[in-house]
Amino acid sequence: MNDKTIEQEIQAKGLTAPRVTPGDLQANIAAVHFFTAANGIAGACDGYKLLDTANHGMHLLTFCVLVLRNGFTVTGESACASPENFDAEIGRKIARQNAEQKIWPLMGYALKQQLFQAASLSDEQICDDLNAELDRGTVAAQAVARHVLSMGANQASLPVEVDGHALTVSVSPGEASEQA
Repeated sequence: MNDKTIEQEIQAKGLTAPRVTPGDLQANIAAVHFFTAANGIAGACDGYKLLDTANHGMHLLTFCVLVLRNGFTVTGESACASPENFDAEIGRKIARQNAEQKIWPLMGYALKQQLFQAASLSDEQICDDLNAELDRGTVAAQAVARHVLSMGANQASLPVEVDGHALTVSVSPGEASEQA
């Protein structure tokens, strides 16, 4: 199975949770570079011929360097065992495919981290948000304050669920009061 076939199966099954798609992976690639080991040796030697690369099969080893949007690089390679079967285009395709396979776990980790951070609102953050709403006198915050006052209570502890987080909010006259 290739990446496109797997993506089609995911879509056919209606699996819609956040995930890294082949399109996401391709969009994350900013630049692509190919070279053979022979090219690399020639470049590293500043024109000096230190070794006869043709006799050592260096022209049969193809590298792909993918530069991601954030500047991180991943590499892939392709080696041909029989010089008679070497095809530069096929070597580049295989090297790129091998490099792309290294991106999946990186992007998967980044997505998981984003999901974790989004789900990790602390109780303190939630209380700060509720206090900000009380300070702004929003309708929902005013409704909570009016409810507490209508019960004749000076203060109340109310169970609240916000984005799947359960907490208890304490309301007292110093924090909320009926507005005229």
